[in-house]
Amino acid sequence: MDNKWRSILGGAGFYVTMAVCLLVVGVSGYFLLFDHKEEPAEEPAPQAEAAAPAPELDEPEEPAVVETVSPDPVEVIAPPMPELEIDDTPVMAEAPRQVVQPLDGEVLAAFSVDELMYNETLADWRTHDGVDISADPGTPVLAACAGTVVSVADDPLMGTTVTISHADGYQTTYANLQASPPVEAGDAVSAGQTVGAVGDTAAAEAAQGAHLHFSVTRDGDTVDPDEFLRK
Repeated sequence: MDNKWRSILGGAGFYVTMAVCLLVVGVSGYFLLFDHKEEPAEEPAPQAEAAAPAPELDEPEEPAVVETVSPDPVEVIAPPMPELEIDDTPVMAEAPRQVVQPLDGEVLAAFSVDELMYNETLADWRTHDGVDISADPGTPVLAACAGTVVSVADDPLMGTTVTISHADGYQTTYANLQASPPVEAGDAVSAGQTVGAVGDTAAAEAAQGAHLHFSVTRDGDTVDPDEFLRK
């Protein structure tokens, strides 16, 4: 029997047997290898970083309620207003004051109440309450300002004389006129209206020839005619 196994193992059959055994071992190992192959481990899901805790906020304090106390109303008693008197008098519009030269001509004697002047006709020294203006006889004499004729008179010393009343207490006088002037007392005249003509009726100034004696007063006081005419 030993010889039988020797003949088997010593022959070609030995190598065949070895090859079969190796094949069986290789196949078995292959299946064992792949059956036990480790599956790749699943990567753990990334964990979200933990959010930082929000800072604790102090709760707002409720505002203190302040109770307001309204003061009791104080009654104010206004003093009685004085009664005003109402003037129902209608107001009339006044025209602008206009002043004109009553006569153009040479001044023979100026206004003088502070110094005495020599009067050739009476041959004495006296004051002169107006201004004497030379002109030809019959030359028109004009109202210096609007007003009302107060009088038309024949004065023993100053001859035919017209006196006119104006606003603000003024009066103008036109003397040494020709007789019978075109106005009479009570007439309303306007500035520049003819109220007479140059004459020689003034006995106190006869030596000066034909001229106008023009004088002005305010509230009865003598006023320089030049000041009145310049207003």
